[in-house]
Amino acid sequence: MYPTLCKSFSTLVSALLISLLLSACQPRQPDDLLTISGPFEAVSLAPSKSGYVYTRMQILETLINTNDAGELLPGLAQSWEIGDQNRRWTLHLRPQVTFHNGAPLTADTVAHSLQTALGHPGPLLEAGIDSIRAVDPDTVVIQLQQPYLPFTAVLAHYSTAILAPESYADNGDVVELYGTGPYQLTEYTPPHKVKVSRFDEYWGTPAIIAHAEYLTGHRSESRALMVKSGEADIVYNLDPASVDLLKKSDHVQIDSTLIPRSILIKVNNAHPFLNDLKTRKALSLAIDRQGIAANILGAPGTAASQFFGPTMHHWHLAGLPEPVQDLEQAKTLLAEAGWKQSEDGTLIRNGQPFQLRMITYANRPELMLVATAIQAQWAELGIRLDVSMENASAIPSGHADGSLQLALIARNFANIPDPLGTILADFSTAAGGDWGPMNWNNAKAFSLLSAMKTEADANVLAQQRRLLSALLAEDLPMIPVSFYVQQSAVAKRVNGFHFDPFERSFRIAEMNLANL
Repeated sequence: MYPTLCKSFSTLVSALLISLLLSACQPRQPDDLLTISGPFEAVSLAPSKSGYVYTRMQILETLINTNDAGELLPGLAQSWEIGDQNRRWTLHLRPQVTFHNGAPLTADTVAHSLQTALGHPGPLLEAGIDSIRAVDPDTVVIQLQQPYLPFTAVLAHYSTAILAPESYADNGDVVELYGTGPYQLTEYTPPHKVKVSRFDEYWGTPAIIAHAEYLTGHRSESRALMVKSGEADIVYNLDPASVDLLKKSDHVQIDSTLIPRSILIKVNNAHPFLNDLKTRKALSLAIDRQGIAANILGAPGTAASQFFGPTMHHWHLAGLPEPVQDLEQAKTLLAEAGWKQSEDGTLIRNGQPFQLRMITYANRPELMLVATAIQAQWAELGIRLDVSMENASAIPSGHADGSLQLALIARNFANIPDPLGTILADFSTAAGGDWGPMNWNNAKAFSLLSAMKTEADANVLAQQRRLLSALLAEDLPMIPVSFYVQQSAVAKRVNGFHFDPFERSFRIAEMNLANL
């Protein structure tokens, strides 16, 4: 009942907002300009901070690419070899690649860009790099201190994008954005606007659309309005209510893509209410995942009882049973953990009520609706959950200072195309990760991950993946809720739209605009 009411109310609010804001006439977009809107902000020119915007806008490129299946492909490196017992990567660069300022791509420029990236936060720091050097004009050698299995995939991460030397100030700060992509930056108005134009000297297949712009739209309803009114051609990260409304539009198409991202509850495993498995299992059993998936997310079949969805087939456990809400079993587990109901139904232990705070954020607009549903479902156990929407930065901040109790997040396990890179960063130590576990200590998992860093035998690695996936599903350092369906809306004048499940590129260069 609750999820249905929540969805109906949200749909009504969205409908009223759009009805109030829509004007009588619809602006026509220029025939040579593609306008995109999403919730993300380009707060800096630095790839370590906002590189995901610049790779999506196809300004910046990486040495390694990936296809929709997560297979690694040549990027700016046309080939590579791995030697010295998986500690040395030799990368051979594409010939005749030009930066947007006219400078050539050389091994020296690649080495300089990667060395600069090492001075900023990013997955390169996890790899234990010993040296990066140009051995000839077209060859870069990267030496690691020890084997690191996902290193090739790390070179596909946006923070490793290659910039021309002239992009940097003497102190390493990025002051100009000279990349090698099919589009070059022409306007940067932080944090809300990035505009690009076609780069005619691009080394690959030339783009068709002459100009494109990215506009930050903080609310899902606002982005829905933009595409419905003709102010935008493509909008990303829509909530279910906006999707329902846009499905009625004659000039907008909805694209729904299951991606390697999961909705999870981040748990402070050191909190006295959350530090035992029985309690975490009880909280998990109390969630009506099927109702949330169908009635709130509008994505039946995505309820999750494990961390990794079916798009991550190497990590997904196909044989696990579908998750089912079981309030009676949840109550039994809570009683075994020492919780008793007071006269008003609130759970009490040692004189303390079971009260927790969950935060979430607006970039993924469905999260607040899901958090509110979980709040109601846990209330049936006698748990008081206070839910609030914060800036996304509150989650890593709360992780760092220990103040975070619970957070509902949509974790992208494919920021690095091989999920092992993200999993190693998140799950290898009790410190956890900003978007991973918090204060979780499991020696078996840590030992398993340490072995996976260096395991070269594919059969052994496959078994290790299955063991780790099962261990996480059982020990619940975080609580899985749903696998993630990306909802986008595309104007019908756009041809060739295809969502990148790894969220590395908007693929503008593959599209064209029809004169409708």
